[in-house]
Amino acid sequence: MGYIKVDYEEAKTFCEHVFAGYGFSEEESRQITDVLLAADLSGIESHGLQRLIRYHHEITDGMVKLDAKPEIVKETPLSALIEGNDAMGQTLSANAMKLAIEKAKKTGVGIVAVRNGNHYGIAGYYAKMAAAEGLIGVCMTNTQAIMVPTFGKQAVLGTNPIAFAMPAEPVPFCFDSATTVVPRGKLEVYAKKDGCIRPGWAVDENGHESTDAARVLANIIGDKGGGILPLGGVGEETSGYKGYGFGLICEICTAILSGGTTSNHIYHTPHRSNICHFFMAIDYGMFGDKAEIEAHLSKLLQELRDSEKAEGQDRIYTHGEKELIARERVLAGGIPVQEKTYAEMKMIGEYTGASAYLPKEL
Repeated sequence: MGYIKVDYEEAKTFCEHVFAGYGFSEEESRQITDVLLAADLSGIESHGLQRLIRYHHEITDGMVKLDAKPEIVKETPLSALIEGNDAMGQTLSANAMKLAIEKAKKTGVGIVAVRNGNHYGIAGYYAKMAAAEGLIGVCMTNTQAIMVPTFGKQAVLGTNPIAFAMPAEPVPFCFDSATTVVPRGKLEVYAKKDGCIRPGWAVDENGHESTDAARVLANIIGDKGGGILPLGGVGEETSGYKGYGFGLICEICTAILSGGTTSNHIYHTPHRSNICHFFMAIDYGMFGDKAEIEAHLSKLLQELRDSEKAEGQDRIYTHGEKELIARERVLAGGIPVQEKTYAEMKMIGEYTGASAYLPKEL
């Protein structure tokens, strides 16, 4: 299955009309689209336009409630617990991080836990919201069970990403990573290609290593066993237990603190996702002069870039650099889209009345 390229602005217009066609307001449609395409702009195909089909199914199946009204059920000057009431993940999460930012600017720290939300896109988007306001941003979410714990063969934890962002020059620091070897979206991408994933990524229902993307995905969806390995891989020799531990930390911050649903029970309630999120903003001015702190980080990052390179390598990247490079490339040359994803976009455009805005192949 090959690729085509589409113009970013055309894709943006199309997505905004698609979400408006489902019934979201103009502002909500812009917010959802901004998060969605932030992934493609960063070179993260798994969470960009290829995810439209997932949102289509979750919206039309009633998992996402168009009329949802999230509510704060517990609040302090520096924290809040939000009941998401099945709202669209991107709008719910952007508002939750805005609240964390507002609290951090007043008290130094803002922490917001959310329960009963939906898939919200890339975690780094929300962490960078705080960094853009001169704060440290932290964001996590649990997901449907997909991670097989060390020495196990049943998926119990999610991909459970952790993102951390902080201002720096010339490139802000932003680390955003699943706590599994790869996220589910990566399996979806490979399933659309040749169906073969790399060794060391996943195991089948018997706990044996598998390179069959479709089989692993079917097992995850059908809760038949198997799944993706923790960051570090199988067993303990390559430190798979560390990814397992990071995934559990994410689970604690999201589901446990919010009193929500843990990964192994997500999607078990008909027409509900029950996903949980965590957002934190920190004003590091509490520790000294902010400009000096940022300069200190910038110096460290530059020293990393300038450090000696391995044989055959000419560059060391810091987290956030590759995403900026990808952004320039995509804005100049278009978003790479698999032909199967483009066919899904065409179907979705017809369903929502947005066909006239389907981006043309460059």
